[in-house]
Amino acid sequence: MEKQFEVQDNQDAGRKLAFLLRHDSNYDFPKDGWRTVENLVTECGYTEEEIEEIVATDNKGRYEYNEDHTAVRARQGHSVMVDVGLKEMEPPMFLYYGTSDRFYDSIMEKGLLKQSRLYVHLSSNPSTAKSVGKRHGGKTIVFRVLAHDMYEDGFKFYLSANNVWCTDEVPSFPCQYLQLVEE
Repeated sequence: MEKQFEVQDNQDAGRKLAFLLRHDSNYDFPKDGWRTVENLVTECGYTEEEIEEIVATDNKGRYEYNEDHTAVRARQGHSVMVDVGLKEMEPPMFLYYGTSDRFYDSIMEKGLLKQSRLYVHLSSNPSTAKSVGKRHGGKTIVFRVLAHDMYEDGFKFYLSANNVWCTDEVPSFPCQYLQLVEE
């Protein structure tokens, strides 16, 4: 079988691994989201050492191995239907969401939507949210999400193993749950 691509460099390899573990609709993921190391080696151009390095050095802790290191998965961020065992939890008073200012009007109109992913991802502090928001380009803005108010109103929150908060949506109406953080 022909390989999907050849791994070029570590940054490129990390991006491709993120895609392969979160969004690859051509792979038949089991319910719990694991992808075999063997598949990543034989079909996707990785070496076991490259996978080990990406998992070990990812500064956000996005990936994890199963107990015997025969499979790896992303802890959150999927667009394919998997259940990675997120724990339903009561959130803190506030969570944060960073993005580009060009999305401000849309967010105020529609709220925070999961788009193609399974959940909206929220940060526990504004500096992390700002860092995440920079990937959208332009001027970065940060929203404070009144997470505990949402929770008390019946919304569910989940915490990933690497401390990313997830929820289905943050509605725009009533707009009582979103506040723009002023710098």
